[in-house]
Amino acid sequence: MGEMSKFQLGVIGALFLSVASSVSIVICNKALMSNLGFPFATTLTSWHLMVTFCTLHVAQRLNLFESKSVDMKTVMLFGILNGISIGFLNLSLGFNSVGFYQMTKLAIIPFTVLLETIFLKKQFSEKIKFALLLLLVGVGIASVTDLQLNTVGTILSLLAIATTCVGQILTNTIQKRLNVTSTQLLYQSAPFQAAVLFVSGPLVDQYLTKQNVFAYKYSPIVLAFIILSCLIAVSVNFSTFLVIGKTSPVTYQVLGHLKTCLVLAFGYTLLHDPFTERNIIGILFAIFGMGLYSYFCIQENKKKQSADLVSQMKDKDTTALLGHQEKEGLEAKKATKDSLV
Repeated sequence: MGEMSKFQLGVIGALFLSVASSVSIVICNKALMSNLGFPFATTLTSWHLMVTFCTLHVAQRLNLFESKSVDMKTVMLFGILNGISIGFLNLSLGFNSVGFYQMTKLAIIPFTVLLETIFLKKQFSEKIKFALLLLLVGVGIASVTDLQLNTVGTILSLLAIATTCVGQILTNTIQKRLNVTSTQLLYQSAPFQAAVLFVSGPLVDQYLTKQNVFAYKYSPIVLAFIILSCLIAVSVNFSTFLVIGKTSPVTYQVLGHLKTCLVLAFGYTLLHDPFTERNIIGILFAIFGMGLYSYFCIQENKKKQSADLVSQMKDKDTTALLGHQEKEGLEAKKATKDSLV
């Protein structure tokens, strides 16, 4: 099997793991928060990250992956930024309507495209932009119900968008420029993300829910769901870094909206949530946009691979020609020398 085939299988595996684990954790957390009355989302996320770090630490001790030292300042700032991003997203949900929060999540894709175009000089074709537009329109139709604006909520949403975009772009950039794997980067940065949320999580949750996480009465079933949520989160966090590293921040966001559509469908099927014609039309639009995005990405990758192959062949031909000319030159010099003798 060629390197490209292995890479494509790796990408497909990462995408599948991300979708399966994310949909699972949404269903688990919905049961935990809505049915069992555990509302402390930010604190729960800090537990997710700490369990992820502990799991990776055990895996590293068992030599399942090799730890690679990365510049501590870079990893610390990256981890803190991601932790702050999660906090802002939760605050955005707390201060805004659900509809406006969904719009915040939709805005991450165009902002990511804008930032990558300006700062990383990345080019997005008109076809890709059109496919992303269809996707965003579809998810918007399916999930955005109300738009209630307020100043504090809007500021928090803008901060959430900015920190999320930068964090995801850095996830991709750091892996490629520092030559570290997704596992190595997650292992190095998870403690800093967890530390930020350990400190801020209880405060944010208390402000949003008017309840104290330390005064909550933990029943056995609540503890069981918390443990299950933490275990699934290991897969979610791992697959997030893996997908962004193997593809791009924009592709990861596209995948995130596929998860939104699946969660809506699972909510209707398993939890009997309300489901309207608008939801169906929106999901169909979104799936069509995702299909176009995938198709255009594959076509552009094929063109890029063909161009790279042609370039490599030209380089080989040029090298061979130079070698041949050099050989002819040496033979000519030798013949001239012999004639002089």
